[in-house]
Amino acid sequence: MNYDVAIIGGGPAGSTCGGLLKKYNPSLKVAIFEREEFPRDHVGESQLPMISGVLDELGVWDKVEAANFPIKVGATYRWGTSDDLWDFNFLSGAELKDEPRPAKFEGQRTKTAFQVDRAIYDTILLDHARELGVEVRQPTQVREINCTGDKIDNLVLESGEVVTARYYIDGSGNSALLRRAVGVKVEEPSNLKNIAIWDYWQNAEWAVNIGVGGTRVQVMSLGYGWIWFIPLGPTRTSIGFICPADYYKQSGLKPEELLLKAIAEEPRIRELTKNGTREGKLSTTKDWSFIAERMAGENWLIVGEAAGFADPILAAGMSLAHSTAREAAYTILEADLTGNKDWLLRQYERSNRRKILQHIRFADYWYSANAHFSDLKQYTSEIAKDAGLELDAEAAFQWLGTGGFVETDMTVGGIALFSLGGISLITKRLSAKPPETMVDGKSVFLLNLRDAEPVENAYYHEGRVLRIPGFRRNGKTLPMVGTFAWVVEGLKQSPQLDVAASYIQKEMAKTGQVYNAAFHANLVETLEAMTRDGWVKAKAYDGATPIVADFSKDNGFIQNNTDPAPGALKA
Repeated sequence: MNYDVAIIGGGPAGSTCGGLLKKYNPSLKVAIFEREEFPRDHVGESQLPMISGVLDELGVWDKVEAANFPIKVGATYRWGTSDDLWDFNFLSGAELKDEPRPAKFEGQRTKTAFQVDRAIYDTILLDHARELGVEVRQPTQVREINCTGDKIDNLVLESGEVVTARYYIDGSGNSALLRRAVGVKVEEPSNLKNIAIWDYWQNAEWAVNIGVGGTRVQVMSLGYGWIWFIPLGPTRTSIGFICPADYYKQSGLKPEELLLKAIAEEPRIRELTKNGTREGKLSTTKDWSFIAERMAGENWLIVGEAAGFADPILAAGMSLAHSTAREAAYTILEADLTGNKDWLLRQYERSNRRKILQHIRFADYWYSANAHFSDLKQYTSEIAKDAGLELDAEAAFQWLGTGGFVETDMTVGGIALFSLGGISLITKRLSAKPPETMVDGKSVFLLNLRDAEPVENAYYHEGRVLRIPGFRRNGKTLPMVGTFAWVVEGLKQSPQLDVAASYIQKEMAKTGQVYNAAFHANLVETLEAMTRDGWVKAKAYDGATPIVADFSKDNGFIQNNTDPAPGALKA
C-alpha cells in the first residue's frame, strides 16, 4: 500500500488536507485512515468565519449549506466586569438580510460562520474528500507507526497491512498517534486546567432568531465556570459546562450532576432548556491548552488538535484544524513543485505555532478579565502575575500582541484571527477601558526599517505557497503583501499620511482596485499594528490632517444585548 500522502484521521483536519491535495494535484495518491465509522458525534461545533472560505475553496460549501446548519452571526456573552449581556457580531449590528437557503458563498455569507452537528458535518467533509479521489478507509485503525530517527518508515494497520508514503499527516486529534510515535513533546503554556462536560438537547429554544436561520451561540459565566449553548439545527442543541479540574474534584459531584447544576443555576440557559429533552449522551474531556514543540519533520506534518489546543472560549478549535490542514496540504504541493521542502516546513511550523500560542494567550486573557469566576481567582491571578497584566487594558493589549500585531495571513493588523479593532473592542468590554490608540490624532508616519533583516514569508494562496518579501526584526515580521505593502509604498513617497494615501489611491487605480472606506479602515488598523510593532513612528504635525482612529468606539460589531430570548429571564 504505497501512497504519496497517508493521513491518520478523517476529521475536518484530515478531510481538508486530503481534499485540497487532490483538488490542486489530482495525480497524487492520497489515503485517509479513520478508526471510527462515520457518522459519530464530536465536540467542537461552533465555527469562525474563516472556515467558510476554506469550505468554498474545497468545493464543499454548497453541501454544508444544504445541511441547513444554523448560521452563526456571532455570540452573546455574560463575561468580564459586568453582569450585562453583550453581543459579538460578525456583521455590523447583526444585519443578516433575509435570503432563501441554501445560499451561495457570496455577500453577507462570506462574513458569517456555521454551528455544525459534527456527526453530519464531518461525514460531509469525508465523503467529499472521497469524491475528490482520496482513498478513505474506515473503520481502520493504525496499530503501529515505525520510525527511523525523525523519519516515518511506515504505518501498520490493525489488519496487518503495511502503508508507506512520501509524506505522513497526523490528523488523529487528541490521540496524536504520529506525534507520540516520533517523540514530540507538548508545552502547556497556560495555568488553567479545565474540564468540559456536555450533552445534547432536543427542542431547546433558540436564544435569538436573526434573518433566515441565523442565531448566536450563548456563553454564560458562573462563579465557578461557564456554559456554552450552541444550536446545531432546527431541533438539536449542544450544551456544555467548563470548570477547573480542581473544582470538579472538590465538588464531590459526578459530571452529570455538575452539568445539570450549572444549567439550573444559570437563568438564561435554564429557561431555554425548560421544554427540551436531553439525549443522554453525556461526555467529558480535559480542556488543557497545549502546543506541540514541533509540528513538522523530515516526512511528516501535524495538523489540527494533534498540533495544539486552545481553550474553547474563543471557538478557535475548528478554525485551527482547517487552517493547519490547509497549510500542510499547500506545503506538500509546493515542495513537489519547487523542491524547497526545508524552507516550507519551517514556514509551516512557525506560522502555526504562532497561531495556536496567540489563541492560548487570548483565552487566558478572557479568563483573567472575568470578575465572575470567584473560584478561578487563584488561576487568573497567576496568569495576570506571569503576564504583568493586573487587568490594565493597555498592558493586556500589549501582552496579547507579544508575538506581533502584524499577521501575514490576515494582510491587515490583528492577532488570533481577530482584527486589531475587534480586539480593542473586546478589551474594552473585558477591562471596562479601551487601550490607548497610538495613531489617533497623528498625521506623520515615519517608516522605520533600521536593522531589519530582509526575509521571505510564506503566503498560502490558490494552491501555491508564494514567497512574499518582507522584513524581520526582534522576532517580529513585516510582510510586503496586502495593505502592509500599500502602506510601505505610500510612506516611502511621503511620511505625511494624506499625501501617501493620495499616492496609494492612484497606484491602486492602475490595477483596477478601489481606495474606498473599507480599504481606508484597513489602512488605519494596519498603521496601528505597524506602529505597535515598531515599523512606523507616528507623530503629530500641525501642517497635516490628523488621522481619526478610535478603535474603542462601538460600531455594531459589539453591542449591549437588550433583547433576551423570548420568555427567558434576564440576569
